[in-house]
Amino acid sequence: QVQLVESGGGLVQTGGSLRLSCTASGRVFSMGWYRQAPGKQRDLVATISDNMTNYGDSVKGRFTISIDSAKTTAYLEMNSLKPEDTAVYYCNAKTYGPGVTYYNYWGQGTQVTVSS
Repeated sequence: QVQLVESGGGLVQTGGSLRLSCTASGRVFSMGWYRQAPGKQRDLVATISDNMTNYGDSVKGRFTISIDSAKTTAYLEMNSLKPEDTAVYYCNAKTYGPGVTYYNYWGQGTQVTVSS
């Protein structure tokens, strides 16, 4: 069982920046962020695994995901924020399961609000 603790959300004006952090309590092979706006589905923001990154189309070039050397804390640098980035951001982590399976873990979510 892995616990995820997130921090760093808040209110920012359009064009501003925020940095989210997520710390895992155990060893994981992938970490990332997803977001969910009211009435919408949860969408990919960014993931990192084996130093390979993947971004949702709407954040490419503006957001950067990184991970510390211990591979237990992931960071999401969010620049040039837009009102449409407003959502609850959820940290995600994966651990290997038996065979080719894996387990998904989620953080409690942190609110990011971008004012226009």
